[in-house]
Amino acid sequence: GSWGQETRRNGRSSPSETEHDYGSTSRSQSRARESRGTTSPEGRVPSAETLPDPAPSIPYWSAKRHLTCGNPTPDPPWSLKPIPWRGLSPGRMRTAHAALVLCLNIDVDPPDVIKTNPCAVLECWVDPHTMPSHKALEAIGSNLHHQFEGLSAKVAYKPILDPSQDDLKRFCQHARRQAKDEAVLFYYNGHGVPKPTASGELWCFNRDYTQYIPVSLQELQGWLGSPCVYIWDCSAAGHLLNNFNLFAERRDHEVNMMHGGYADGAQPLMNSIQLAACAANEQLPSCPELPADVFTSCLTSPIDMALRYYLLNHQLPSNVTADMVLQLPGDLKDRRTPLGELNWIFTAITDTIAWTTFSREIFTRLYRCDLLIASLFRNFLLAERIMKDHHCTPHTYPPLPPTNTNSLWATWDLAVDTCLRQLPDLLPKTSNLGVVGAPTPQSIGARPGRVGGRQERPTSKNGEQPYSYVRNRFFADQLTAFEVWISRGGSALTKKGPMSLPPAGDRYSGPPETVSQQGDPDQNLVPRKPPDQLPIVLQVLLSQPHRLRALILLSQFVDLGPWAVHLVLTIGIFPYISKLLQAPSPDLRPVLIFIWARILAVDSTVQIDLVNTQGYRYFAGILGARQEDTLPNSSEHKAMCSFILAAVARDYPLGQQACWSERVFDNCYERLEEPDFLLRQWTALCIAQMWDANDEIKVYGVDRGTQDQLIALLSDDATEVRAAALYALGTFLGASGSQFPDRHGGGGTGTMYQLDERVHFRMEVAVATGATLAIRGDASPMCRKELLVVISCLVKEWRGYFVVCAWLYWEEDRKWRASTSGQHLPHLHDEDVTNQAIGEWLDTFNEDEMIREENRVLLSSFFTLFVTLLDLSVDPYQEVATNARTIVDYIMALLLESPFSRLESSSLNIPPTVPAERQGSPQISGTRTRVPSLQSSSASGHLPPPSPGVVRPSVSRTDTLSTLSSVTNTLRRTSSFANALKSFAGGIAFPSSEDGRASPVTSTASTVPNEISRPPSPNLNLAQYTSPYSRPPTPQGASSSRHPPSPKLTGNEIPEAPQPPTDFLPLDVMEALMEEDLERLRSRRRAASHPRRHHHGHGSGYHRDHHHGSIPSPNGSTFSIDSNSSSVILGLGTGSSIRDVLPLKSTYFDWCMEYFKEPQMRQAEPDEPGSVQYNYQVWRQQRNEQVQQETLQHSLPAEDREWDRPVASVQVHGHPLTMVFHSFDPHLVVANETDMISVWDWSRKKRLNHFCNGNPKGTSVTSLHIINEEVGGIIVTASAEGTIRLYRNYDPTVEQGPVQMVSAFRALDEMVHLRQGSGLITDWRQSSGQLLAGGDSRIIRCWDAQTEASGPDLRTCSESPVTAIVSDSMADQTFIASFADGVVKVFDRRLHEQDAIVRTYSEHTSWVQNARWHPTSRHQLFSASLDGQVKLWDCRGSDNAIETLDPLSDNYGLSAFDVHPVSGVFAATSAINLANWRSQKAVVYSMSKNRRLSTLFLPTGHVVPPSRGFPSPFIPRSSSLAFHPTEMLVGLGEPDGTVRIMGCKL
Repeated sequence: GSWGQETRRNGRSSPSETEHDYGSTSRSQSRARESRGTTSPEGRVPSAETLPDPAPSIPYWSAKRHLTCGNPTPDPPWSLKPIPWRGLSPGRMRTAHAALVLCLNIDVDPPDVIKTNPCAVLECWVDPHTMPSHKALEAIGSNLHHQFEGLSAKVAYKPILDPSQDDLKRFCQHARRQAKDEAVLFYYNGHGVPKPTASGELWCFNRDYTQYIPVSLQELQGWLGSPCVYIWDCSAAGHLLNNFNLFAERRDHEVNMMHGGYADGAQPLMNSIQLAACAANEQLPSCPELPADVFTSCLTSPIDMALRYYLLNHQLPSNVTADMVLQLPGDLKDRRTPLGELNWIFTAITDTIAWTTFSREIFTRLYRCDLLIASLFRNFLLAERIMKDHHCTPHTYPPLPPTNTNSLWATWDLAVDTCLRQLPDLLPKTSNLGVVGAPTPQSIGARPGRVGGRQERPTSKNGEQPYSYVRNRFFADQLTAFEVWISRGGSALTKKGPMSLPPAGDRYSGPPETVSQQGDPDQNLVPRKPPDQLPIVLQVLLSQPHRLRALILLSQFVDLGPWAVHLVLTIGIFPYISKLLQAPSPDLRPVLIFIWARILAVDSTVQIDLVNTQGYRYFAGILGARQEDTLPNSSEHKAMCSFILAAVARDYPLGQQACWSERVFDNCYERLEEPDFLLRQWTALCIAQMWDANDEIKVYGVDRGTQDQLIALLSDDATEVRAAALYALGTFLGASGSQFPDRHGGGGTGTMYQLDERVHFRMEVAVATGATLAIRGDASPMCRKELLVVISCLVKEWRGYFVVCAWLYWEEDRKWRASTSGQHLPHLHDEDVTNQAIGEWLDTFNEDEMIREENRVLLSSFFTLFVTLLDLSVDPYQEVATNARTIVDYIMALLLESPFSRLESSSLNIPPTVPAERQGSPQISGTRTRVPSLQSSSASGHLPPPSPGVVRPSVSRTDTLSTLSSVTNTLRRTSSFANALKSFAGGIAFPSSEDGRASPVTSTASTVPNEISRPPSPNLNLAQYTSPYSRPPTPQGASSSRHPPSPKLTGNEIPEAPQPPTDFLPLDVMEALMEEDLERLRSRRRAASHPRRHHHGHGSGYHRDHHHGSIPSPNGSTFSIDSNSSSVILGLGTGSSIRDVLPLKSTYFDWCMEYFKEPQMRQAEPDEPGSVQYNYQVWRQQRNEQVQQETLQHSLPAEDREWDRPVASVQVHGHPLTMVFHSFDPHLVVANETDMISVWDWSRKKRLNHFCNGNPKGTSVTSLHIINEEVGGIIVTASAEGTIRLYRNYDPTVEQGPVQMVSAFRALDEMVHLRQGSGLITDWRQSSGQLLAGGDSRIIRCWDAQTEASGPDLRTCSESPVTAIVSDSMADQTFIASFADGVVKVFDRRLHEQDAIVRTYSEHTSWVQNARWHPTSRHQLFSASLDGQVKLWDCRGSDNAIETLDPLSDNYGLSAFDVHPVSGVFAATSAINLANWRSQKAVVYSMSKNRRLSTLFLPTGHVVPPSRGFPSPFIPRSSSLAFHPTEMLVGLGEPDGTVRIMGCKL
């Protein structure tokens, strides 16, 4: 239960606490400051008393979603493919058969061997001279067989005793036939034959044993084939190893040259594995204390050899004899016995030596592919240690670095010593144990067949309690060392070097993930080298007493990142962790869930294992459990279970069926309203993966009303939950949730056989429409991206309706533009084509009024979706706009290919017309909603003419179709219709992001004006535009004539002549397109008439095949092949040249999955005491507190001092109309009359940065803010078209990288066009994270930065624009708003919308330029109007001003006004007009002293009187004025671009 408290997220129910900064210095500030107040390490962190109190507020727009927008983080360029941990590498082996060849010829020594006296005689622990030679040979063969069986009992071993050449050939060929494609072990003991020759020949016998017969390795390779494992136990064994490789390489080369390589399943001979006892120039040791087959004994009886080696090299305790050592009780397979525990420790130590010495590829191939090979190479390390002490060097292929001097051998000796010291108490005390002395050769070899022999446990006599074996502390100590590594800096990053995770090609070939992001000074930091105890922790999982502790430590290790997960998988944890899912212990559940979530996040292929072993039931049971108290942090762990089950179902129909059978879908549905946002998010994503391309589960989900519940989630406070609900709706409508980029989905909601056809149709439209109405105004671009995926699914299946809506919009738009251009265009017909067509279409349903109304609503819904697509195609966030352009261009391409283009009344081929008010005017022109009214129908069946809708600027997103017909059919091959349209509309010009297959841009691209600017790009801008006309490259071998390339036109080419008009009406085209869509639906539903034969095959059948692209279907084509006869007559099949680019594919699931790859148990770098980021934030905190204290000290003297001290002067480009100071850093942000933002360091008079805001031509930046000032800062801009944009990394001195757009959204979607407007006016409250937005609108909207959603709109009850909004510094719910008609209103957001205006002040007679709260009296406020009057109001008094001031006097008029936030002074500048244009009067006025403190006359830079109006139509001034929030400074911007900063003389 305590493990759950170690995770960083303990029962979180608010999304704000998950806002990981992703490399920003503003990460987790609230948690950081809580920890700073409680812990104070000496020399690093200041004491709690020195830290600001209360803690600074949470930084907004700094979460991971703001820096990635739902895009998975791309792998670094040095990232390599991980080593296959399952042993699926090309050299993988599994040993099936073994030939154990013994060439001993007992009693006859070979001629080239001279034996010493005494010498080693034991073969397989048998002394051949103690029995007849034939009996001895059989005993040796039997012992060898049993010893190998102790390594792996599943292999078929065949002892071959003193064979002839023919016998050897026959047995080898038989072994290959039996093993088939699997590996054969060939063991060769040549102690009774001559040494191998230098040319690569080994020896056997003739049938009479009178001759030694040479056998070439080439012959042996031909008999055994590949793959094989060879053990050469003979003198000069290096000859065999070297020549084998020589012959194998030659033969592999011949096969490659003659046959182009081996057949499938066959492996090259060079993949064979070899173990040789010594080098080519070495003899086997003949030490009498060792057996003659010391190499074989080490490989097959390691514990026996290790104990004997210990006897030879160590002094035994006085009460332990050699015979006692040889009687060590226990069983090798029982870890509770002394012998079994030693074997367990030996396995852990040799694994660790191999892991820390060999490369990961070698380790995986030799130690994790086959049990027998792993045992042999584990024991080979012991053979190397023992034989090198006797001047013999064992060799292997592949070659291995030496390990005989590894420090872990000392640990092994300590473990042996600890065990042997208990022998006197373990063994029965009998008189025949012998005396202490050196072992003799006879005593050492007295126990053949030691491996696996069980000793009975001694029993005591006389009723004494038997001695209990004390377990070795080896594993407990190693766990402690592992824990120390994790808790004492192992998780910290380090620079590349000997203590870092080795790069590819080194011991660990996996790439280390650098944690810091671009721009961080610590880019080159990598994870530390993993602890040596990692393989030992794996072995500890086998022990019940240590299992929980080992799992907790393992979970802390895998929490470090994907590189750590790859390491534990490569070590071989997977079989162990799979078996633990069968453990009933509730204590293991939290840690197992955590580890499995990390594994599935890194390697999704384990889904197959979970299904095959039914391990998914473990997590399904926890998700459906009702006992919340039995699982710590129940919601978080259930969210992890939801992710695990979603990963099981992803791309795996059997996984979907397995989850379905365990009621996972029902359990997820029941938890969609849980208080924990992470659980809501992942249950929605689990539902998305379960019904992805699975018709049966979709049917069940509709029966439960799941889609309605998901639509309800679209109003969730958590942005991630809203996006997850959209993702689930997308897969419901046919989008693909696959991880494979080439699978795009399709097929809508599937068959839905339980629904009527019309009900099915209405449901799909209702789902997409409901999602659109809920999300299209969302402040999160991540949600808007997911919405486009949902809409693209509907466009894919109901493209005919969208083509109709595009035609309606087109015709209405062209007719409106022709009427506003002031020209009569004879080629435009006078009759109302669109209204007539809709009226006639509705008339066809006159027989049933309900059906008529239903079809009207359906078409209205499609029109709403189409207009939303146009809106999103000019979204201020580039990724959203790019994806929307792909959908819009797809629809428009279909429209241009449709019969609408051949109608006599069509205007699709008519050049564009620019409205008169757009010609030569820099200002935004007005427009109206050019939509045929679908709200109601008249009695005659015809729709009324379009009525003026809400007027808004012509840069409105509905103008994107304005230039579609610019060069007639030339636009049919334009790379992007929407892109060309935005250029004409004066919208944002985005960088071209078409794929390489797109057609070149035609002459329309040259019409993009040079004035259009591009704002900074987001951090991860991965959206790719896909042209509807481009095609993927033709595969090699395919016929290129099957799909001829689309014509490519340039501006100089003459477009093809349009086809002659045909005799049909718009009504005919509409009906044909709509009927074709219904036929496409019927083709889907016909799949229901062929039920699946196998009930367990959810996801099989039609949709499974379609999902994998194996069977083409009608709904996968651009136009249905089942079109009726009227469609064929109208030529609807002409859409065959349109590329099928829909539906769009979402990456949101992969982005969410990264949560389980990121560290959760350790503090982030900014929260880690002593880190660079932490120290930097502590320094900022102390500096900010000092600034605030100085501000309080200076505020009172500043009310009585002069403000004419020059501080700095900078020169900006254009008119500095809007500016704002940073509260703590010496930064000044200035916006000119267009869209240029510049950032200045006023203390050094240096420009730090400048960039374009990207607002359309003719608009201005009307509001500026700097948020998150305490931890850095994000610039917030509000421009006149109603858009908010946020930028980070504007200070290059911090080295965070280039300026990046954090987010962008439309704060007000319906802007009222006025001759003199105010644009978008905003106010920001850092303490509450609320952004108020008003301006040229009849409402004031409140945006919550934490949820990225808007609250209830407040009506201004005024026909004039809002000119200023200021929140109460003491009460977040109260704010004041001033208006252009001279009215000032006080709003209280706690009241109902109708009662929100609590006070109204209307004494001003002209435009109120600004309004501010009194800095020292919270109930009083100031307002200043253009006529120069400054009024003071008291909210507690009457509606009359308590004081009216004229600080400028002499009828100068007022240009700008501001009040210092802390000190009781305000400043005003005079208006620049024909009477006063050479200089501008600036006054600083003291409220407490009621007098002017300073009067300045600033040169304007004009050499002639200003001949035109204000620089911006939205800002009624040509200069600016702003106080510094904390310092006694004021900034004055002049028309010539000069910004002067004046200070108070303190």
